[in-house]
Amino acid sequence: MTRTPDIVLVEETGSTNADLAAAIRAGEGWPEGKWLVARRQTAGRGRQGRAWFDGAGNFMGSAVVAIGEGGPPPASLSFVAALAVRDAVAAVLGEDADLALKWPNDVLLSGGKLSGILLEMARGHIIVGIGVNLAKAPDLPDRKTAAVAQVTPPPALEDFAASLAGAFDRRLESWRTYGLGATLQAFLVQSIHAQGSPLTVHDTDGSVLSGSFAGLEESDGALRLRLADGSERVIRAGDIS
Repeated sequence: MTRTPDIVLVEETGSTNADLAAAIRAGEGWPEGKWLVARRQTAGRGRQGRAWFDGAGNFMGSAVVAIGEGGPPPASLSFVAALAVRDAVAAVLGEDADLALKWPNDVLLSGGKLSGILLEMARGHIIVGIGVNLAKAPDLPDRKTAAVAQVTPPPALEDFAASLAGAFDRRLESWRTYGLGATLQAFLVQSIHAQGSPLTVHDTDGSVLSGSFAGLEESDGALRLRLADGSERVIRAGDIS
C-alpha cells in the first residue's frame, strides 16, 4: 500500500542525513515514510566523503528505512533510491527523456550526473540521503553534470519531494516483496552498461582496473568486471567510466 507522503520542509540545515541520524541516536526516532527536506544544506556530503553541491532550487532530503532480518542487503537500497529518482524525474520530463542509470547509483540526464545518493547506518536504520539537480548543476572537473532546468522549468520543491517520496515508497515495497533480484533487473533495464561493454574502474584505494561489464551479483548488486584474461573481479565500491 502506498502511503501519503509525509514531508518536513526546512529552510536550512547542515545535513538532512546528520539530522535524522542525531534524532535516531538520541532515541527520538524518525518514522519510515517521513522525509526531511531542506531548501539549503550547509554541510551536505556525497559518496566517499565528497562535498555535495548546494544549489538553490535543488532537492536535498533524507528518509529512514528500518532494517529487518531476512531482507535484502541494506546497502542495496542505493538501487532503490536511484530507481525512485529516475521515476520522479521521468514524471517531470516524460518517459522519453534521455535518462539512464549508472552503477552503483547515479542517475544521468543526457549523460550528465543528475543526482547523488548517500546511505548511512544508525541503530538498525538506514538513512537514505538524496540530492537532485533540479534548478542548477555544479561544474565538476572530472565529470559531466546536468539539471532538470536544462530541459524544462524545474518543478516546485514541494511537488518534486512528494513525487520522489511516492516513487521511493513503491520501489521500497518491491525490494521487500520481490527481493533484490527484481530491483536489480529494473536497474539493468535503465542502465547504460550493456553486457560486455568496456569499463574502467577507479577503486577507492586508488587502483585502476579495465575490463568489460559482466553483470551484477544477485546477492548484493556488486559489479562483476571481466578482465582481459577471462577472469572476473567483483567490485563493491569505486567509480566507473
